Amino acid sequence: MTDLWNSLLASLDLGVSPPDDTATDLGPATTVFEGPHLPLNYRRLFGGQILGQFVRAAELACPDKSVKSIHTLFAKEGGYDAPLRYEVTRQHEGRSFATLAIIARQSGRVIATAAVSMHVDEDGPQIQHIEDVPALLDPEYRVTFDLLPWETRAFDDLNATAAALPEYEFWMRTPAVDAGLSAALAAYATDLNLIGTALRPLEGISQRGNGTTFNSAVTAHTLWFHRPFRTDDWLLLRQHSPVLAHGRSFGRGDVLTVAGELVASFAQEALVRFGAEATEAISAQPAAQRG
Repeated sequence: MTDLWNSLLASLDLGVSPPDDTATDLGPATTVFEGPHLPLNYRRLFGGQILGQFVRAAELACPDKSVKSIHTLFAKEGGYDAPLRYEVTRQHEGRSFATLAIIARQSGRVIATAAVSMHVDEDGPQIQHIEDVPALLDPEYRVTFDLLPWETRAFDDLNATAAALPEYEFWMRTPAVDAGLSAALAAYATDLNLIGTALRPLEGISQRGNGTTFNSAVTAHTLWFHRPFRTDDWLLLRQHSPVLAHGRSFGRGDVLTVAGELVASFAQEALVRFGAEATEAISAQPAAQRG
């Protein structure tokens, strides 16, 4: 866990990189950043790494503003054999807002793109209308997620194969860390469990079936940041999936503090393809069970 935590922090330490031979004419409004990959034993780069690096690239390119929203499209799988280069173009930059376009390239190929809105901090009324946040779970509810190198607690087991509602929430808290990395770390975490949440109504299937029972790939991910927060304070990630249809899952969620403040929201679409045997088994399940 410690090694992955240190590797994650290193991956967010982006540096300015000169354009390479595969880059187009970037122009003076574009800055290129580059950072190391997480050393994971997967066939493709984890989308959470790319989301976190997108957020950091935007923050570094426009340091006097905060990320308000980021809308990411994943075009192709990324590999570990070459660095990802983030081309950040400042499309508009005013006193209060800025708009950035970011292209993540690997060996000249577009891996992902992001549209980012930046905003300076402003004062104003604060109103929210959400369900109450439950009490922080006790340490006995500690769970482990392979890609989250920090403490997490949950009441439900996302790996269980019994049918359940497409809802899931868990608490998380990172080790002590610079507050300036909070948005990037939260972006990283939101990429992990929405597909598993969408699969919960299917009897006999869980997220552990990825690569065997089904294959999945995130196609789009959006985050909105509402208030400042710290990831080394406890946060609740509350998420649900309203629909799984036509080979795609859709899920959305909120990030909340112990005090009940809504600090961020997110949504994700993913490709979810089942094998013939799993499709037949799902079709045989009662319609009410499948939603």
